[in-house]
Order: sequence, then structure tokens, then C-alpha cells
Amino acid sequence: MDTLIHSLRDITIRRISVSEMDNNVYLLTSKESGAQLLIDAADDLAAIQGLLTDAAADTSATPKLALIATTHQHWDHVRALPGLVAATGAKTAAGTDDAAALPVPVDVPLDHGNIGNFDGFDVTAVHLRGHTPGSIALVYQDPDGPAHIFSGDSLFPGGVGNTQKDPVRFAQLIDDVSARLFDVYPDETVVHPGHGKPTTLGAERPHLKDWRARGW
Repeated sequence: MDTLIHSLRDITIRRISVSEMDNNVYLLTSKESGAQLLIDAADDLAAIQGLLTDAAADTSATPKLALIATTHQHWDHVRALPGLVAATGAKTAAGTDDAAALPVPVDVPLDHGNIGNFDGFDVTAVHLRGHTPGSIALVYQDPDGPAHIFSGDSLFPGGVGNTQKDPVRFAQLIDDVSARLFDVYPDETVVHPGHGKPTTLGAERPHLKDWRARGW
């Protein structure tokens, strides 16, 4: 299976799906420097190591996993995290309000608007409260094309993430997704969710009012 989903000007984006819950694991690799960001070491360490091996073809430099970022604390997004940290020695990042719940120490706590500088690309953290207190999305702005949002479980095709029928949590999540994603980024922005298939903000934007009205 080809794991490469986007070859952009400065980076590649690779993806695999792992576990019985169809968790997406994403890997961004700088074409020039080989610096890498992995998003959500969800499960299946061997498959993730295979993803890293695949990405060696994306750069003429020596690949180096600089950071493992976790979009939120839920167990299905962190099952391979301890093993991957042990195998690679990479630093870890997660939303500040979720960091204490992760199974490894978090080296880089992320708050809204924090920018991660990698050798060859930058990624911006967007705090999306509601699915969990510290859920974050990570946004890569392609210089030659649309932005790419790695939304974790906060935004999917067809709706926002599960807030367990809590109206307060739902209101917080739909407000954050609206103000911090839909009001900031244009329609062509690509959304890479924590499970399932990608979408765009343009495909989802017409349905925001319906989501708010239905309450989930």
C-alpha cells in the first residue's frame, strides 16, 4: 500500500490507518532536511516504523523524527506512543490540558497559536476545546497551495467530534471549530481527521448551521 497522500513543494505527507478503530497516523517529512513530524502514534508500532521507512524515499537527507505530536489524550490515539518514543528518542508534544493524561512525559505542551519550527517547515497548533479539554489541531500552510489541518477527533466529514451529548462541551467545540478553523481558513483547506477519510472546509462549511441545530 502506498502511504504517500501528498507531495507538496517542501514536504511530503504520508498516512496509515491502524487498529480496529481506523485511527490515522500522519507523517510530515521535509524534502530538504529530512526533519519529520509524526501526528498520533495511535497503534501498531511495526506499521508506524514501516511508515518511517517509507518516508526515507522522500528526502535526500537522513530522515530524523523530530517530534511526535498527539492531538488528544484518548487511549486509541496513544497506544504506540511509549514504544515509538523508546525506539526513536523523539520528543513529544500535546495540548497543555491533555498532557498529564498521556502515557509518556510531554516535552512540548501546546497552547492555541503555538508554532512548531522544524527544519524546512512550520506547523501551528489550534486549541479546539470540547472533545477533550486539551484537544489540538495542527495546521501546515503549504506555500504553494491550501493549508492542511490535522484535526484529530475534533472535526470530521459530516460533523464535529463526540462530546457525549453534553451541550456545554458541544457548544464549546462547535464555537472553536467555527471561529478557529472555518473563520480563518478558506474553502480549499484540506482536513485530515483522526479517523476515516479526508475532507475540505468548503465541503463542510454549508452544514455548520445544521450541526449546531442538531446539537452534535
